[in-house]
Amino acid sequence: MDHFLYKNGTLHAEDVPLPDIAAQVGTPFYVYSTATLERHYQLFTEALSPLPHLVCFAIKSLSNIAVLKVLGDLGAGMDVVSGGEYRRAKAAGVPGSRIVFSGVGKTREEMRLALEGGVRQFNVESEPELRALSEVAASMGATAPIALRINPDVDAKTHEKIATGKKDNKFGIPIDRARAVYAEAARLPGIDVVGIDVHIGSQLTALEPFELAFTKVAELTETLRGDGHNIRRLDLGGGLGIPYTRSNEAPPLPLDYGAMIKRTVGHLGCEIEIEPGRLISGNAGLLVSSVIYVKQGEGRDFLIVDAAMNDLARPSMYGAHHDIVPVVEPAPATAAQEFDVVGPVCETGDTFARHRPLTPLSEGDLVAFRSAGAYGAVMASEYNTRPLIPEVLVKGDQFAVIRARPSFDEILNRDTIPTWM
Repeated sequence: MDHFLYKNGTLHAEDVPLPDIAAQVGTPFYVYSTATLERHYQLFTEALSPLPHLVCFAIKSLSNIAVLKVLGDLGAGMDVVSGGEYRRAKAAGVPGSRIVFSGVGKTREEMRLALEGGVRQFNVESEPELRALSEVAASMGATAPIALRINPDVDAKTHEKIATGKKDNKFGIPIDRARAVYAEAARLPGIDVVGIDVHIGSQLTALEPFELAFTKVAELTETLRGDGHNIRRLDLGGGLGIPYTRSNEAPPLPLDYGAMIKRTVGHLGCEIEIEPGRLISGNAGLLVSSVIYVKQGEGRDFLIVDAAMNDLARPSMYGAHHDIVPVVEPAPATAAQEFDVVGPVCETGDTFARHRPLTPLSEGDLVAFRSAGAYGAVMASEYNTRPLIPEVLVKGDQFAVIRARPSFDEILNRDTIPTWM
């Protein structure tokens, strides 16, 4: 569920009418619901109870510091994949003891940053990374807690660009090499083996791939314990999908996901970590845009809006679907017509939807792109010298800009002309 509902004919974010935000902030903008973020986090904590667990929010899905503070204040951990994301988590007040550092290409500088600032564990993805981490930790007189990310060769049955658990993906250590790499880790200075990590992909809409992967992790846990390793923590990654359309088909609920975790690994006595991102943040955010023009084309009509592919990249990058709804609720039985919904960027790929049935709209009308909280603002760019759009956080009847739109002077002043010119 989310907290974006029509009230008195106008779409609201919690108790705030979206036109009120548009009037103050301008369009396009992202808006997030505090109540939705909190509820989605709580669904996961309830699903894993009474197992010892930590729900680590995947910062890569939505990295605004205010959002991280909302979740961190509830007790959430953070899953980071860069030094920048680590800094964001710390800036939001999340202690290092609740930060898991993932990612396939950690640099020595990032390792040092996390060891100095505190880290729950590193999810190590390769032998070269393991040896580098050992060198850095030993040089600092520190100990790096680690889980090795194991690639279980499981097909997540999701989009090829976000599948991470097959043997031909770049992620993790092949499961058939796990024992040898764990043996090496145990011998290296500055390394403390604490667990196993697995993450097979994003936007999974069925539990079967998870269950297959977690069953393999359970078997590996028993094997590694037999080899003498103190496996006490299982990081099961994230990836549970969200409904991007308002159809009757929906991905599994966190409660069912939690039951499956208990069934597959609950008997091992390990602390469980999960790293949801999309399911916490996705339906907690909207992208709100204004209609610039309604254009009649040859055999199709275009709705040209002031948001573009640089603001929301998912449709052009993944062919992703986002429901698009008018902010002012149409009258009952209003006939729909088909539009291609497009932005102003000079690319044919700047298309949000084709042949989308929408009620008639006019210049200046507001539309909302649903399920835009995950991988929206974080993937945005300034392509075509279009300023990054504001992010707004709503709580009840209050709203605040949590990232302002930069001015063109701020953008231009970041460039410098060499002295010889």
